[in-house]
Amino acid sequence: MEIGLEVLLSKPSLAKDWGTCGLLCNQASVSRNFKHSIQLLQELLGKRIAMLLGPQHGLVATVQDNMIESKHEQSQTGIPIYSLYSETREPTKEMLEGIDTILIDLQIVGCRVYTFKATIRACLEAAKKYGKKVVILDRPNPLGGTHVEGRNLDAGCRSFVGPDEMPMRHGLTVAESAKLFNREISADLEVVPLLGWKAWEHWGKTRRPWVLTSPNLSNWDAVSLYPGLVMMEGTNISEGRGTTLPFQLIGAPYITEPERLVKRINSYGRSVTSGVFLRATQFLPSYGKWAHSVCFGFQIHVMDHELVKSFALAIAIVNAIKEEYPKGFAWREPPYEYEYKRKPMALILGSENFQSHFDDFKLSDPFWNEGVDDFLKKSTPYLIYNRERFTVNHADR
Repeated sequence: MEIGLEVLLSKPSLAKDWGTCGLLCNQASVSRNFKHSIQLLQELLGKRIAMLLGPQHGLVATVQDNMIESKHEQSQTGIPIYSLYSETREPTKEMLEGIDTILIDLQIVGCRVYTFKATIRACLEAAKKYGKKVVILDRPNPLGGTHVEGRNLDAGCRSFVGPDEMPMRHGLTVAESAKLFNREISADLEVVPLLGWKAWEHWGKTRRPWVLTSPNLSNWDAVSLYPGLVMMEGTNISEGRGTTLPFQLIGAPYITEPERLVKRINSYGRSVTSGVFLRATQFLPSYGKWAHSVCFGFQIHVMDHELVKSFALAIAIVNAIKEEYPKGFAWREPPYEYEYKRKPMALILGSENFQSHFDDFKLSDPFWNEGVDDFLKKSTPYLIYNRERFTVNHADR
């Protein structure tokens, strides 16, 4: 498989009409041999790379957690670096002065909540507003392109963690997502596609190294679990931030019987625990939720990446802890990703009505898969790569 960056390097004539470029990337924007796209594109285009843009966590992903902003700065070569997770989350007219094309070389993680897609959409909106072109150097969906999971976002719940009506695990590549967003924007959009990507293969099958896209997704196990386990950000349950295993350790100080909790979650059956093993343990976060307090819970060991159903696992975890420890459990209050009124879980799940479905919890509740069929129909015209079919990972199957 060749990513869009590598395709461009083999066909430099693709860039002949792009003019002066700004590049949106981060430290994961590397080729197969770990050369960064900044270096490679400067070698290819020279001074035509005139500006850099960084997403959440910064150009080199050193900034932890949500709503901790990155500063604008200058690179060692004097090129300005603008943060799109600062006082602005959309490129400004001033940033784009003298720029003809916004090049985008970002690795997404296949989950609606991950903010890179909102940043890509913001670039499309700015390009339309200021008469610029956007070129996507495509990268694969690490979770593969044939499985979708989790309910579709309600239109009224759009936010920085929900830029469009998509399921939690959406199955689209970077460029396919951009094409979907652009149906409402109509920016001048061009794609340098992947070569040889098989949509039914997850990241582990590509034989490419995983470079952390953000500080808490440092390994492939965490990426596999993230589309469900990110749900813990809407609660007072620790998702393992502040430990060496974020999104793989789950717990809280008020959990008194982790072994019993594991049994409760396992009792939901293979529709929930497929591909994983839950091992009761305890951990001590150094920052974030429950910092410096011992949390009791479990580690999620990924046994088979192809079988993981992270969304079903996550709703079962939340429900089990909510019912077992009603005095300790709580929904997180705003703010969350620049939303100051709605509860974080409403933004994550994509519905203001989430609480009633946990109060009367059933894995078979149609709510957990609501709108997915509509998404599949809507997204089909924007697919670039062949899918024989999509598989919807229902919570109760």
